[in-house]
Amino acid sequence: MTIPQAPVFCIDLHCHSTASDGLLAPADLVQRAAEKGVSHLAVTDHDTIDGLSEARTQAESSGIRLINGTELSCLWKTQTIHVVGLDFDSANPAFREALARQHENRWARARMITERLQKTGVADLLEKATAKAGGDVPGRPHFARVLVEEGRVKDAAQAFKRYLGAGKPGDVKAFWPELSEVVQWITAAGGIAVLAHPRKYRLTATKLRNLVHDFKRAGGRSIEVSTSGQSSGDLGFLVELCRQQELLASQGSDFHFPGAPWCELGKIMKMPDGLEPVWHHFKEPAGVPSPVQSGA
Repeated sequence: MTIPQAPVFCIDLHCHSTASDGLLAPADLVQRAAEKGVSHLAVTDHDTIDGLSEARTQAESSGIRLINGTELSCLWKTQTIHVVGLDFDSANPAFREALARQHENRWARARMITERLQKTGVADLLEKATAKAGGDVPGRPHFARVLVEEGRVKDAAQAFKRYLGAGKPGDVKAFWPELSEVVQWITAAGGIAVLAHPRKYRLTATKLRNLVHDFKRAGGRSIEVSTSGQSSGDLGFLVELCRQQELLASQGSDFHFPGAPWCELGKIMKMPDGLEPVWHHFKEPAGVPSPVQSGA
């Protein structure tokens, strides 16, 4: 499916629902995307595609083109890295088995976070966080909401500063597979592997180049050039890295919840000209006609 870069299109290929650590149900997420003018959306919940069916039903009634998506956690030289999978076959048996293993890893991580936060004195913390996640595996934002409601912290930012942020007790590293293995899962299911928000790992320029090199060697085809919360300098660096490595360029808001104006659906810095967009390499979704070619 070719989605031309034109003013009429708004493409967001990275966001989250209650199927992982977002705060909106898949249908509500898609509806909000439509209200924000998004024309093409990938719901990329962490290590699951459980929300895909609900999202697709809503997308059909909202007039949004939905692309299959997920965001998989993995390890690169002991560093946790996220790889977005796009346009894969959601019925692929091997891929679904891999997702089931990832999902269990997330439950093991949630249980460990609960153990480490026992000193907060919140009773039934895991059960309460699970309820915040709609009955599914809770992520750190869900634990943060419980800590706020229980009066242990004043807001989510303080919850991360004291308990859940990098280096804090609730910053639990799960037993993720290696980067190369996760990339292979996606490509074997007919999808495109995208290195998510490369600047958020806080790697030096040299280490990030090494990561991108290893990612491409494993079969990765794209990096997120434009995402929320990055500076124009970050954008320029990633554009150059994308060109040097001859990778496809992706973009996405990484939206998790309403109320954060810097991270809203469809609110993405314009991708510079001269890059090959990842969406030019998507397969045509069944029964959906190609968009009109306008200025592509």
